[in-house]
This record gives sequence, structure tokens and C-alpha cells, in this order.
Amino acid sequence: MKKPYLLLSLVSGLLCWLAWPTMPLTLLIFVAFTPLLYITDKVSHAGKYFGLIFLSFLVWNVASTWWVGNTTLPMSGVFANVFNALLMSIPWMAYRQTKHRLSPNAAYFALIVYWLTFEYIHQTWEFSWPWLVLGHAFAMHPGWIQWYEFTGTSGGTLWVMLANIIIYNAWKRARIYDATSKELLRYEAWKPLLVIGLPLLISAFIKPAPDNPDKKTSIVIVQPNIDPYDEKFNNGTSMEQLRKLLQLTSQKIDSNTSYIIWPETALFPTGAWEHELNYQPEIIAIKELLRKYPKAKLISGAATFKLYNSTDEVPVTARTLNDGARFDAYNSALQIDTSNSVQVYHKYELVPGAELVPYVRYLSFLQKVALDFGGISGSYGREPGVNMFTNPKDSINIFPVICYESVFSNYVAEHIKPGADLLVIITNDGWWGRTEGHRQHLRYASIRAIETRKWIARSANTGISAVIDPAGNIHDPQPYWEQAVFSTTVTPRAGNTFYVKNGDLLSKGALIFCILLIIQSLISRFIPGLGYAKGN
Repeated sequence: MKKPYLLLSLVSGLLCWLAWPTMPLTLLIFVAFTPLLYITDKVSHAGKYFGLIFLSFLVWNVASTWWVGNTTLPMSGVFANVFNALLMSIPWMAYRQTKHRLSPNAAYFALIVYWLTFEYIHQTWEFSWPWLVLGHAFAMHPGWIQWYEFTGTSGGTLWVMLANIIIYNAWKRARIYDATSKELLRYEAWKPLLVIGLPLLISAFIKPAPDNPDKKTSIVIVQPNIDPYDEKFNNGTSMEQLRKLLQLTSQKIDSNTSYIIWPETALFPTGAWEHELNYQPEIIAIKELLRKYPKAKLISGAATFKLYNSTDEVPVTARTLNDGARFDAYNSALQIDTSNSVQVYHKYELVPGAELVPYVRYLSFLQKVALDFGGISGSYGREPGVNMFTNPKDSINIFPVICYESVFSNYVAEHIKPGADLLVIITNDGWWGRTEGHRQHLRYASIRAIETRKWIARSANTGISAVIDPAGNIHDPQPYWEQAVFSTTVTPRAGNTFYVKNGDLLSKGALIFCILLIIQSLISRFIPGLGYAKGN
């Protein structure tokens, strides 16, 4: 393997890292893949090519998300980085094969199609890891991507891939024709400037509709700062944690407060039965507080258990009690008020390995393999609870997003479509300590706000808690790993964006073209001349 190609591979991975949130050099993402395009043109040996592509993506993954392994089981992070780099290599290997069959421009189109298809699948299967979706690269700059309300993050992915291809071809043509700097500026430079600059210009003219001042809603967000390793999931500490949460809430709640937001698994860290929630001492204590402020409702994370009757259809994730009864464990969100009704939402997008054994329905013996990162080992259940929290009295519908779910563009859009007016994100970002993980996670929430044009209230156990407006701007961020509570206002907003109404049209279109390209590849094996003949 020649050293220049090895160096180019490393440079590509490092450019991706330097462009990634929360690093300051975002614009580098527009050239980060140009070394890989050059390698594709020059390296003919399939094994060497794969090694170079894989190395580049491994550098990007490790440099940007090394903190995934900053847990009690570091090998989980090693596997995640290696496996994700391997998956990222597949679209480029497909692109290499396509170059032999199609014209150069058609092959570039195929590369974009393959990558968009990869990202789409990576958000929908059980090995999902959309953390490094290219559209997330602009999370630090919400003003650049106001048009995400039409395209979602796949629009950003298209922007990145197209810019890299245009810049690479401008450089290649200048090199082939030995163009001077003046000629390069005159004949080629306008193309990448147009591709990069036009979306920025469009974004400057797109603004979310103004809030209705009559609908401002007062909320209290609590950040208890409970150590997830040494305190949170210890038996016998749940009531102590509850007292801390209630004490913090009491500092800011008043008669105008409509919602109190507590973080992920703030209640019942070791689990509580859903059919007995109203009898739990934590719920009773919360209702005592709410009776003093009858306008208020509390939204909190919780670990819950659902018991199945003998007549119920039992999912594969169910566990078995000593008496043979079947039940599921859930990472849940609860909405509590003074009534006897506790609304329960179940987290669906689960972290592979930590909360979910992928495809356990086919590999049931792996049920106990899930890593114990949240107080309850084994795969969590994925059966739905309520679709959103409804509040007929004030006509506000809230979609609760639990931790990892906020990274999923498609999932959030799909679930607010029925009529959510406000997003609440509850999370526990203390697992990875003072790394980029919790900062990236916060920034991705800005993109969800733009895509949906909803206000977001974010409560994080150890931080960063904040509110985010529909333009993606972050307000009142609380210091990480510090106890905090604050009162603020948000504005529930009815109506849906084009992206929420219509879904990810770019990725769906890419999937169709990907299928057509695969069919064309298969047919071309039997019909000579169907592919592109070099020299034509």
C-alpha cells in the first residue's frame, strides 16, 4: 500500500473529525471526502481500496465518538466504532463497482444514492447508529440549515456529498488541463461556490413563523445531577433522589407553571409495575405537590414493568418471573397530574447493545447479552405505550423523546405528525463524562427543532438542560455536571412542516434508485453492452 494513499485515507478521516460537532471547522466537511474520491480513481486493487476506505472511516468514528467506550465495558465502544466504520465502507465499495459500469457522472450520482440509502437504513434497522449522519455536521450552525424543515438531515447529506464531488472534479479538471490560478477561478471555482453558497443564501431567507404570544406556557426544568454510576441505580436510594427532585422543583414552581420536566429514569430507577403506579410512594408524593399547583403537570423519565395476562400476546423481549408470569421492562416517560390517570410512553429507539439485543426474535439465546448501562439488564421492551401526552384541558399535545431517540430525524418527525405541539427531551448524558458526547447530543436537538419547527424543553440528568426555539437556537443551557433548576416559557405550536407532513423524500427516492441500480447491475451481467463503455 503506497504511503501517499495511506496518508490521504488518514487525512480524510481527520477532516471529518475536525468538521464534526463540536469542533470549530465545520466547512472542512465539504472537502473531507475528496481524498477518498481520489483514492477511488487511483487504487485498482479491491483489497487495498477497502483497507484505505475502512481506515478513513475508522479514524472518523474513533476521533468523533470514542466516548461511546467510556463506560464500564470499553469493548462496547471498540465494537461500535469498528462496526460502524465497516458499514460506512459498503456504499464506497458499491461506488467502486459502479464506476466500471456507468459514466463518471452517473457513478457520482450512484455514490450519493448509495450513501443516502445507507443512512436511511441505518435509522430504521436494529443496529441503528445515526449519530454520524452527514446532515448532523451543521448542528453548530442552525442559521445555515433553516431549509431542513423541507428536507430533514438527508438534505444536509446531499449538500455534503455534492459539494465534495464538485470540488474534487474542479480540482481534477484544473490538474488535467494544467490551469493557472486565474483560469481555475474563472472556469471552475464558481461551481463549488454555487453549491455551497446557494443553500446558505436560501437559509438566510427562511424563518419560522412567529410565536403566538397568547400561547406562552410556563415550564420548570430540573437537572438533579445524580451520578449514574455510583448513585442513581443503587437499591434503596430512589426516595432520596425523589426528595432532591421535589426540593429543586419547589424552588421555581409557581401558580403559572404548566409543566415540570424531570430527566430520564428520574423515577423508579430499579423499576415499578405500570398497573400499580398510582400506589407508588413516589407518585403519591408528586401528586401532593401538584395539588398545591393544580395547573401543573409533571413529565418524568421512569423505569417501568408491564405484566402480561395469560391471554396477552407476549413479545419476544418478555422476561419470566419465578412463578412463570411474563413481563417486559421499559425505559419510559410518564405524565402525572392530580387525576388517577398516569400516561405512559415507552422508548422505542433503543441503544443497540445497551438497551437492545438486535434481532433477538431470531436469536433468543442472546436475550441476556444486553449490557447493563441503565439499571435493568437484558433487552428493553419495544411495545408502544401512548403515542403522545394529551392534555384536553389546555389543548396541548406533547411528544416525549427519550435520550437516543432525539438523534433520529425520521422517528421524531413521524411521531409528531399526528398533532404534537411541543417536544420534550428527557435524557441521562452522564454515562460518558466530560466528553463530546453530551455536547453533540444537545446540538442535534437543535436540528430536530428546525425540522419540526417546535419548541423543545430538554431535561438532562447531569446536563446540558436547556430550551430550544423553532429556529434551533439554544436558550438557558445549564452547566454540565452541576445541579440546576430553572423556569422559562415555551410556545406550543400547531401545524407541521413539509418534512413532517411528507417524510424523508430524498432518502426514499434514493432507496428506489438504489434498487434500480442493483437491478441494472444484475441485468448487465447477462446483457453485454448495457453498462457504460469507457471511451464512448
